[in-house]
Amino acid sequence: MKKIAGLAMLIVGAAVGIYCGFWWAFIGGIVDVVREIRADDLNALSLAIGIAKVMFSALIGWASAGVGIVPGWMILKSS
Repeated sequence: MKKIAGLAMLIVGAAVGIYCGFWWAFIGGIVDVVREIRADDLNALSLAIGIAKVMFSALIGWASAGVGIVPGWMILKSS
């Protein structure tokens, strides 16, 4: 049972990392920047947040993946 739980945590951690790092931060950040550039009135804070999301997308992805992958790996290693 521990192996199944550990493997499930690894898979979920990888999926969450890909979603948060690639889709939410990278793609979402690009969409935010383009939306702010095309807007009639520029909101500097939204533009800065979009740029920061793109710049730190890899860190966001690895950190969110690590939350599931590290405990899953430890569970697999202990069983």
